[in-house]
Amino acid sequence: MPADTPALVDQLKGGLDAPICLTWELTYACNLECVHCLSSSGQRDPRELTTTEAKRVIDELHDLQVFYVNIGGGEPLVRRDFFELLEHSLANNVGVKFSTNGYLLDGAKATRLAGLTDVDVQLSLDGADAETNDPIRGDGSYSAVRRAMDNLARAGFEGYKISVVATRHNVGQLDAFERLAADHGAELRITRLRPSGRGADVYHELRLTGPQQVELYQWLRARPDVLTGDSFFHLSALGDPLPGLNLCGAGRVVCLIDPIGDVYACPFVIHDEFLAGNVRDSGGFTSVWRDSDLFLELREPQSAGACASCGSYDACQGGCMATKFFTGLPLEGPDPDCVFGHADEALADVDPLAVPRAGQDHSKPGRRVPVVLGRTT
Repeated sequence: MPADTPALVDQLKGGLDAPICLTWELTYACNLECVHCLSSSGQRDPRELTTTEAKRVIDELHDLQVFYVNIGGGEPLVRRDFFELLEHSLANNVGVKFSTNGYLLDGAKATRLAGLTDVDVQLSLDGADAETNDPIRGDGSYSAVRRAMDNLARAGFEGYKISVVATRHNVGQLDAFERLAADHGAELRITRLRPSGRGADVYHELRLTGPQQVELYQWLRARPDVLTGDSFFHLSALGDPLPGLNLCGAGRVVCLIDPIGDVYACPFVIHDEFLAGNVRDSGGFTSVWRDSDLFLELREPQSAGACASCGSYDACQGGCMATKFFTGLPLEGPDPDCVFGHADEALADVDPLAVPRAGQDHSKPGRRVPVVLGRTT
């Protein structure tokens, strides 16, 4: 890392006048119901931002000089105004990265995307084969992603991302994911499973084991070009830091706008305790980012808390705030996936009835949470 990185990280901890990037869930509507969905998506919320309101937010992001926005959902392609909003954003020099499950990414849409600049497509895939992927994302979802990959290739769209949430069932397929991406001219992105939304129901079944965390860390260290979105900074306690800022950027450099305009500290803490305001409020998103009590508090110097005696705190920063919150652990304590097991005893003592739950659930009626999600590879 450059010599000035620590100074830069200290500056980012104090927050910026505008987020470097932000996540924007355009809709809770989705044709799938992935078992680990961080926003419990499925049904559309009738209070969704209108096209005009969404454009107004984009105009604010332009004025704030936000570099790009990560658009997700739900499934963003469900919105009929998706391309209208996409093109409005690009026209205002706000780059767009959007995630899709691939079902609606047909040949016509792929061709339209290939004709745009500053847009990045991310296809979600949680298994290198249907037997591993579909129990997580739904029957037929693996085939849908492969069709979307073929459509992008035919349209000449290059450099899209294949995004994988690492679980104990697919971590043994890392090399296969790498080959799949390389064979299709795509980039590979590995992200962390968190107990947010429906992910809370399956977190303890799908979370990586201790040895798997070490395996993943070593695999990522050997492949600095694999993207992680800073998901695994808690693994940096194992040795040399992984590429990235290695800090929690919630409310400091990143945040989330949900489909109804609520602004949360990060995409993984959709809960009233981390709600900073709404873009429909007076002053819009700019006022929420710069003046909300929550964000100002998050930008204050943070104590190491129970991790103060650990020599690796500077490397892992205590781990992920959202993962601690939604497993019932104190925010000033160690991450539940602490590589040294410092959270194991506290995690075993947590009363399941006292664990916070996400404030909203947009799952479709009659949803069944499967007990066995896939095979261990």
